[in-house]
Amino acid sequence: MSVSSMKIAFQGVLGAYSHQACFEAYPDADVIPCNTFQGAIEAVRSGRADLAMLPVENSTYGRVADIHQLLPDSGLHIIGEHYVRVHINLLAVPGASVADIKTAMSHTVLLGQCRAFLKEHKIEPVTGVDTAGSAEIVANMGIQTQAALASELAGEIYGLNVIAKHIEDESNNTTRFLVMSPNPAHASLDAGEVKTSFVFRVRNIPAALYKAMGGFATNGINMVKLESYMVDGSFTATQFYADIIGHPDDPAVQRAMEELAYFTSHVEILGVYKAGTH
Repeated sequence: MSVSSMKIAFQGVLGAYSHQACFEAYPDADVIPCNTFQGAIEAVRSGRADLAMLPVENSTYGRVADIHQLLPDSGLHIIGEHYVRVHINLLAVPGASVADIKTAMSHTVLLGQCRAFLKEHKIEPVTGVDTAGSAEIVANMGIQTQAALASELAGEIYGLNVIAKHIEDESNNTTRFLVMSPNPAHASLDAGEVKTSFVFRVRNIPAALYKAMGGFATNGINMVKLESYMVDGSFTATQFYADIIGHPDDPAVQRAMEELAYFTSHVEILGVYKAGTH
């Protein structure tokens, strides 16, 4: 399969930050916008798309809701990760300037990330469904006093000008995306820094989680993420999602995973992939 024929599904509309992630990671691929994360997963499972680009966490706002529940049951495999630096721009119709703008529309999360700029310029925030969708609405309205907060890509797509660039309050706001495929594509042991992502459930014994984690500490394995969430609507059934630096074929990782298996009732590797840069 050539890169030019590749199709990537994402949640959102054209110009969303997820679209930007697709463009940066696979600039020659075709994109398939989907209404929901589940829709993007189903696009891959049905064969309409080859890959899905799914956001899992943001450096400012933490993990993306529902994603970790979807990943284990998706039937897909993590084959890579990509980081997008979330730059927020004030977009307006051609001819408008910052002094003209009275209201700015965007997703509530982005509005909260630009409070200082909006306050300084006395711009009233207006909540929209999402970022790129807000840009499309502003373009269709064609009102000189109405702006949108979105990516530069959204401005290019919907014919809006960037009248104020990189106006976010936080200078390091970044979103991490996972690239999902119907087929596993484990990175090789010598691929450099490799991440292994997996989910597990601990056995119902005292200090099970503490004991399960002990093997990673004693074998010098760096666990860069550990998150818990409830499953099956039960307060007692807890599943954990973890990212470690290391390859399953590495002897130290093998020993740690063997010890993990002893204290767990279920372990499932979701992907082995080259760590992204950010």
